[in-house]
Amino acid sequence: MQKPSIPKGTRDFSPAEMQKRDYIFNTIRNVFKLYGFQSIETPAMETLNTLLGKYGDEGDKLLFKILNSGDFLKKADNEAYSNIDSPKFANSVSEKGLRYDLTVPFARYVVQNRNNITFPFKRYQIQPVWRADRPQKGRFREFYQCDADVIGSNSLLNELELIQIIDGVFDKLNLNIDIKLNNRKILSGIAEIIGKPELLIPITVAIDKLDKIGEEKVMQELSDKGLNNKDIETIRPVLFLKGKNEEILKSLRDVLAKSEIALSGIEEMEEIFALISNVSVKAKISLDLTLARGLNYYTGTIIEVQSLEANIGSICGGGRYDDLTGIFGLKDVSGVGISFGADRIYEVIKELNKFPTDNTESLAIMFTNFGKQEAKYCLPYLNQLRHSNIPAMIFPDSIKISKQLDYANKNNIPFVILAGESEMQNQTFTVKNMIEGTQKSVLANDLLTNLYK
Repeated sequence: MQKPSIPKGTRDFSPAEMQKRDYIFNTIRNVFKLYGFQSIETPAMETLNTLLGKYGDEGDKLLFKILNSGDFLKKADNEAYSNIDSPKFANSVSEKGLRYDLTVPFARYVVQNRNNITFPFKRYQIQPVWRADRPQKGRFREFYQCDADVIGSNSLLNELELIQIIDGVFDKLNLNIDIKLNNRKILSGIAEIIGKPELLIPITVAIDKLDKIGEEKVMQELSDKGLNNKDIETIRPVLFLKGKNEEILKSLRDVLAKSEIALSGIEEMEEIFALISNVSVKAKISLDLTLARGLNYYTGTIIEVQSLEANIGSICGGGRYDDLTGIFGLKDVSGVGISFGADRIYEVIKELNKFPTDNTESLAIMFTNFGKQEAKYCLPYLNQLRHSNIPAMIFPDSIKISKQLDYANKNNIPFVILAGESEMQNQTFTVKNMIEGTQKSVLANDLLTNLYK
């Protein structure tokens, strides 16, 4: 018989792993709430009409499509099948797909619920997404995103808050990071000054690969997309301007002076950096003109976060999208958001061995089971501990005490409480500290107060 397995790019999570994942999720969730964001959820699958065309050609190729229910071949495009036109054929037998991210479903949600939403609407969402990508370290086909978005406001104070949220989350997770910022309007200006604004998307898609494939291959890709040598030589020094954030912006003003949209992006970045100077941000913040983020819907500020301690790529990213809801019929509603990559963050914390060892949510106490009468003696005190928010259990079966203690060891339970005939007669418990290897006798009625002493 073939052994059971799971699809490549997906994972099972053990209780110990879930404890660590919940630590990340809870940290992010608590910071979101601190800034007034409210939680929503959307379905795992959306219609392909909602998903297609929002992520660019490369993103569309990574969508998991779901076959129509019943006789899905009934409406199949046989001509597309004969011509080996896979995308067209797939669309004829699929009307739904698994969500690629949480931002596009959020835009759809806003449009559908516009009459029930008060703008600006601040929402957070922690749910899995799916991408038909090639699995590798830090890249999975099923993974969680933790999003926070503000929609219905043009204020750059929203960008500031998102930067503060990023700083707050990673400070609580004890990770050193670099928050990289850029502006899509500056990139548009670069395309404009070489006289090829229509190539903005191919240019940003190529630039976004700098960290992955290197400068030489990116320049070759720009050439393949239609840029000549003069264009490339114009772009190259702009992308690699060095200096302090303010100095880079000043240089850009000179280089991109003829582009109105670029100057608008520069002004926005100057205002954001001015706002940051008024608050306490611990993380490194840098203006990175090579930051492009290849998603089509970004229109203003773009944000990407990288660990300064582990080489794993982006662990958080986002930006402003001024016309995303317009695709669904709701015009002139600007939004800005960020997304934490929980799975990559997990890998970074694991690699750096920075998970906390004193997890208060883990099982703290186990009562042993010497028999039916002993178990009944323990139950009221077990209940008392739980009512005091102390995680506790009683071993369900009356088996050898050595096996019960072995269970406690394997599950990292720090305290084991024993109650045999002697303890029942004296109305006491024996508390065994599994970490220190010590034990003591305490009165049953004083168990709660003397447990950790």
